[in-house]
Amino acid sequence: MNESPILDSEFVASVMAVPPLARRADYTLDVAENRALIRHIEAGGVRTLLYGGNANLYHVAVSEYRDLLDMLADAAGAGTRVIPSIGPDYGKMIDQARILAQTRYRTAMVLPLSGLTTSEGVEAGLTRIAEAAGIPLTLYIKSENYVELDTLARLIERGTLLAVKYAIVRDNPADDPYLRRLVQSIPAAKVVSGMGERPALVHLREFGLAAWTTGSGCIAPHVVMALLQAVRTGDTDTAQHLYDAFLPLETLRDEISLIRVLHDAVTFSKIADMGPILPLLSSTPPAHHAKIDHATQSLLALERQFAQKPASH
Repeated sequence: MNESPILDSEFVASVMAVPPLARRADYTLDVAENRALIRHIEAGGVRTLLYGGNANLYHVAVSEYRDLLDMLADAAGAGTRVIPSIGPDYGKMIDQARILAQTRYRTAMVLPLSGLTTSEGVEAGLTRIAEAAGIPLTLYIKSENYVELDTLARLIERGTLLAVKYAIVRDNPADDPYLRRLVQSIPAAKVVSGMGERPALVHLREFGLAAWTTGSGCIAPHVVMALLQAVRTGDTDTAQHLYDAFLPLETLRDEISLIRVLHDAVTFSKIADMGPILPLLSSTPPAHHAKIDHATQSLLALERQFAQKPASH
């Protein structure tokens, strides 16, 4: 994996893939299948892998964490940045931070915790976690109440935080006064849209965010990188066409379960077999499988078209 210091330019250069995590029937890590998925994502030009919610790291055991880190570092190519997650509670984070300190990872994302927090407590906690890990952190924001914006700006300025994954859902992503204040408080180049493709175009065009996180792009990495290129070059028609291609699977993820639908979709794609999903989650109900598979195969067909195009495209 890429072990060099992280520059803001990295966040702009690649969409951030958020893959599921493959496990065997006994829930142990499946090295071969995780490697197969990573190779597919890398083949499409994606150079940042974030292992968080889609990988169900909320429920990973601390006792397994070092094996997980070693597996991902070994599986990723030399040019691929890997960002693992920690938390969401303080006790788990501090244990994981001490493990991270023994590795060559350059950042880790803090999973969001609902309730039982204060902005002052988050500031103190993240400062200690970053010191224990010896690396700056990436913050995942899903609520306006998690940390105050002036606190967030301080954490960025001090180097405690490297970047922010922004994922507060709005009915209209263009109407987001909080995000507007956020990008006035910290550089937009340090903020990644964290809700898949649905708000991504608005977040990049209207707010200047660096890029976005993608789950469906794990299935169609060539397509998602072409979408990023179209947005960057102002090719509105191409961007809209590619954006529309992601919506069927993204809609099923929104309606059923972001994590569970993607986990099963990757298996249905035959890119890699994700196996069972770690408790306390479970597979999507069989009644949904046909429509998930249909949306997956449609996206995969477009991916195959793009994979056959010359690299200049």
